[in-house]
Amino acid sequence: MSKLLYIQASPRADRSHSRKVADSFVETYRQEHRGAEILTLDLFHRDLPAFDGEAVNAKYRILHGEKPTEVERKAWREVEAIISEFTAAEKYVFAVPMWNFGIPYRLKQYLDILVQPTYTFSYTPEDGYKGIITGRPVFVAYARGGAYPAGTEAEGYDFQKPYLETILAFMGMSDIRSVVVEPTLQEGPDIGKAKRDEAIAKAREMARQF
Repeated sequence: MSKLLYIQASPRADRSHSRKVADSFVETYRQEHRGAEILTLDLFHRDLPAFDGEAVNAKYRILHGEKPTEVERKAWREVEAIISEFTAAEKYVFAVPMWNFGIPYRLKQYLDILVQPTYTFSYTPEDGYKGIITGRPVFVAYARGGAYPAGTEAEGYDFQKPYLETILAFMGMSDIRSVVVEPTLQEGPDIGKAKRDEAIAKAREMARQF
């Protein structure tokens, strides 16, 4: 059976709209795919390695065919472990809230670790950039306190969904499915709950075909 990696990018647990929708998706997926392996990765409880000087130095030494120091090599092994965990999956689910029009900093850190040449993308002068993580479906549950519908002035403030889907596509993922819960705050709690319930119903239906 397939291996699904469920990535939670909200620290709000049961109060998170994105996690409630993604949880419902995963629950339905589990029911429809008996025996599927599901790994949950909570980015706010995972000890992610810092992508700092040692890891950056190791990256560029390797790219230039140089030998990293032992400290740099250790830092790079930690990066490789996170990438290996990600690339071992065959399907992905993300729960992503909007923070200040973008994505939470822990998700950005995670993506900065993942997006590495020869691991998740390649480059040649002839072909340019090519994603390596291909043929794997992705489901994303987005949540926003406000509303940013397409074709409106507010859409220009949405750096959440466009960024994440751009970076996933850069790594080779073309089958990206999503639901958006909005607004969760702007029009009051009753509207927020109704929008979340609508998104949960859609997510459950989508999970059956995932």
